[in-house]
Amino acid sequence: MSVLPLVFTSGWASGINAYAVVLLLGVLGATGVSDDVPSALQRPDVLIAAGVLFLCEAVADKIPYVDSVWDAVHTVIRPVAGAVVGALLAGQDGSLSHLAAGAVGGSAALLSHLVKAGTRMAVNTSPEPASNIVLSLAEDLGVAAIVVFALFHPVAAALIAGSLLALGIALVVFLWKKVRAFLRRRRERRAAAVSPSGF
Repeated sequence: MSVLPLVFTSGWASGINAYAVVLLLGVLGATGVSDDVPSALQRPDVLIAAGVLFLCEAVADKIPYVDSVWDAVHTVIRPVAGAVVGALLAGQDGSLSHLAAGAVGGSAALLSHLVKAGTRMAVNTSPEPASNIVLSLAEDLGVAAIVVFALFHPVAAALIAGSLLALGIALVVFLWKKVRAFLRRRRERRAAAVSPSGF
């Protein structure tokens, strides 16, 4: 299916910021930049809702621990959005290939969401807020760039999204090992401080 790379990439991007994907695709379709965007995403009510929710996410995503709560709430929303966008991109006749496209979009969104949420939880162990802001801006810019690129070069964009997903999974595993080691050392120091010296 030729639309599958675009579905995968939009799903990956939806797992990071679903509202940005819907807003960007809708604007690009409504302005005539791309003919590949379904009309359902170009509706004014969809664009307004996506725009308002994107602004909410832009704020929440940059505040330590608020971002993790936001991510927890969106554990269902982002994969569903990825599946819906994928199904819309593939068509709406309910055929097996279109349902499969929805599954690909939803699965890619779920995986990238888990990577994002895991990375944010690890970053929140840092005492300074700058890392959250930098990471959030990088995610927003990355989603915008990859979605626009995917409309014109879907296969290349899918390869980039797949590579970023694999790197993200490796990064989450690495960060969580570091966080667990840090927490274990802290527990050991506290236990040593509480226990009587020499016993």
